[in-house]
Amino acid sequence: MFRKRRWQFAACSLLTALLTTAAVVGTEAVLLNRLTGSASESVRFLRTMNLLKRNYNGEVDNHQLFDGAIKGMVEAAGDPYTVYLNSKDFQQLSEMTGGSFGGIGIVFGKRGNDYVVISALEDNPGAKAGIKSGDIITAIDGKPTRDMNMEQVANKIRGKHGTVVKLELKGKDGKLRTVSVVRGEIKNPSVGGQLLPDTKIGYIRIAVFNENTGDDFAKKYAELEKQGMQALVLDLRSNPGGVFDAGVAVAGMLVPKGPIVSVVDKNGNKYEETSSLEKVKYPLAVLVDHGSASAAEIVAGAIKDTKSGKLFGTKTFGKGSVQSVYRLDSNTAVKITVAKYYTPSGVSIHNVGIEPDVKVELPEDATVDVQLKAAEDYLLQQLQLSLIHI
Repeated sequence: MFRKRRWQFAACSLLTALLTTAAVVGTEAVLLNRLTGSASESVRFLRTMNLLKRNYNGEVDNHQLFDGAIKGMVEAAGDPYTVYLNSKDFQQLSEMTGGSFGGIGIVFGKRGNDYVVISALEDNPGAKAGIKSGDIITAIDGKPTRDMNMEQVANKIRGKHGTVVKLELKGKDGKLRTVSVVRGEIKNPSVGGQLLPDTKIGYIRIAVFNENTGDDFAKKYAELEKQGMQALVLDLRSNPGGVFDAGVAVAGMLVPKGPIVSVVDKNGNKYEETSSLEKVKYPLAVLVDHGSASAAEIVAGAIKDTKSGKLFGTKTFGKGSVQSVYRLDSNTAVKITVAKYYTPSGVSIHNVGIEPDVKVELPEDATVDVQLKAAEDYLLQQLQLSLIHI
């Protein structure tokens, strides 16, 4: 009798456990089904997770499983600018947009199957090692990049300060070369400038658009006005972009009242960023090249379309999409392409770029900045015409 009761008790316990497990899995499946809209996909996901936890010959960490699932889900969107940011990635993004971060000081994008250097930030390790805009990163520490995603490339380039990373690069001439770069703290000053020698032409260089760029540009602009500025060269060469709002803020000080940029989301919803400037104050020339991207193209596109100034240099990179960062918790986030932007004339420059008004190539062995010289000559001519009209 005792044995029979004990068996009945064990059977009841087992049945209770199975029913409890089924209830939990069932609840999880219902929740996933509501999110995915597919019962079979929800069951497949849960079954994979349970099989790993029950059968994998090794330690299984729940956090790593979910981390990998989120990363894979985001990568499946097929957009190189839509990425999952783990705690390390999210911290580095926050540091970069704040004005200081670690690494070698390059910004790259994906063009087809290639990882192309958009910009090597001046006075930083990458630029000092000879990395240039347009270089293709073919290998990192001997490992080919062709099978890596953007975050894997970035993570392999980053590392502890003082350590060395070796990059195999293909230049615009098609030749391969290897450079060794010592990682360091990357200082990312956004705005600098002065009056060009023996002129009343102001020169402002924006290296990147970070959270401080709008205010820094306004201060430098006012400083040059006090020094007697009568015309302006805005240098956006090798500027990879950055904070969208910073680009809009700078454009708002340079183009007349009206649209700066239009943003259209996946549902066709459209909103415009506009300028309230009553009148363009000074003749303006803008320097651009293949390394000018994203927020830099917002500024260049607005100036070109509103005829507020002339663009000098070469065609820009062509990144006309907008990303938003959404926190998942205090340490992780997802960066998602949420919209495309259009210049005031309604043109999308994504994967196309902006052609300058005056094309000026800068030779590799140039001893004179011919692009800046062309812009300066144009502005001197404009100032002379102003004097004639007076």
